[in-house]
Amino acid sequence: MAPTLKLNSGYDMPQVGFGLWKVDNAVCADVVYNAIKTGYRLFDGACDYGNEVECGQGVARAIKDGLVKREELFIVSKLWNTFHDGERVEPIVKKQLADWGIDYFDLYLIHFPVALEYVDPSVRYPPGWHYEGDEIRPSKASIQETWTAMESLVGKGLAKSIGISNFQSQLIYDLLRYAKIRPATLQIEHHPYLVQQELLNLAKKEGITVTAYSSFGPASFLEFNMQHAVKLTPLIEDETIQKIAAKYNRPASQVLLRWATQRGLAIIPKSTREPIMISNLQSIEFDLAEEDVATISAFNRGIRFNQPSNYFPTELLWIFG
Repeated sequence: MAPTLKLNSGYDMPQVGFGLWKVDNAVCADVVYNAIKTGYRLFDGACDYGNEVECGQGVARAIKDGLVKREELFIVSKLWNTFHDGERVEPIVKKQLADWGIDYFDLYLIHFPVALEYVDPSVRYPPGWHYEGDEIRPSKASIQETWTAMESLVGKGLAKSIGISNFQSQLIYDLLRYAKIRPATLQIEHHPYLVQQELLNLAKKEGITVTAYSSFGPASFLEFNMQHAVKLTPLIEDETIQKIAAKYNRPASQVLLRWATQRGLAIIPKSTREPIMISNLQSIEFDLAEEDVATISAFNRGIRFNQPSNYFPTELLWIFG
């Protein structure tokens, strides 16, 4: 079982979790069930992934079969951009909880610091980035309005902890000025090509736990034919990473994951294959020498993959500018 990190909300969060982005609906219930069987307890989902019903089916079957109790799981979900208006937050959380078949989320995050016009779930769900066709319509909701609604989820028992995802430093400073409940976690794209050390420094100083996604860098984005992902050497195949892996007699994937966890971050790798699931969990079982951590950190090139302008042509959404 993975070690845990103590959140500023008082709860313990498993340091190694299971990411649910791009887990196909047809196999999702089985994947979640098998991941629980393998030993995963944290599952990182989102409205936008479009598979929360199936995730919930996997959880329900695992509980029914006695593999796990609900209170032993740490289930994470996220608020999509089209539900940032204050009055939209609670209804969509209740829908997401119903999809999962649970009463509360252990952690609920603002997925992106982007407010878009409301799309009724009966019209399209998940709504995606566009209002209709290629049109992107912003909402007037401020982060303060959205965060205030997020805080009310805690009071109502719908979420035990709340946090943020894909936020940059300036916006976090702003959020901390008015937050009655501080964000428990910050989830960010984080791999050796995108270290974001100053953002990590801020989170540490403010007591916000960081979760890294896309730990293997370009690997998650090749299917989108992103040119800068295709051109880069996959981190797992990089000669330097492979040399470090050979030194510890570990797969390169474990070295990349351990680089993150050894520096105090949580990780949410995903695999539908059981041997890889097990291997990712085992990444916590050894330590890298400090010089190897520094070597991997020196890969940093500031290359980001997960941003709207990499997925579709846009003149409106420059979130990480």
